[in-house]
Amino acid sequence: MSAPVYVKKGTDGRVVALSRTPVAAPGWRVTAHDAREVLDFIEALDDEALDDVEGSIEDALSESDLPFVRVLEDVIDLLIDNALIRFTDLPPAAQDKLLQRRTSREQRQGLSLLVDEDTI
Repeated sequence: MSAPVYVKKGTDGRVVALSRTPVAAPGWRVTAHDAREVLDFIEALDDEALDDVEGSIEDALSESDLPFVRVLEDVIDLLIDNALIRFTDLPPAAQDKLLQRRTSREQRQGLSLLVDEDTI
């Protein structure tokens, strides 16, 4: 005989809560731990937990992308400055991206120098 668990169902008849110990509240009933409805509920929880973890990992990676790109730019500049690689050794697409980012940073820096912090 399978161990009992206590379930509460929603208006659609699907399990919305599960307990190993008896719950003295309206709407709870006992069922087998290996009942299809219990297994479906647990599987849905596992899927949601996995989605949450994957989402958290994606968020963390996305948040670190821009700072990491800046680190890579600095490493490339350091390699070029120390003559370990030449700028022209990089693929044309990488050269274009680096030039675009350098130009954008220079423009941003030029704008910030024009702003007088004492001026309102």
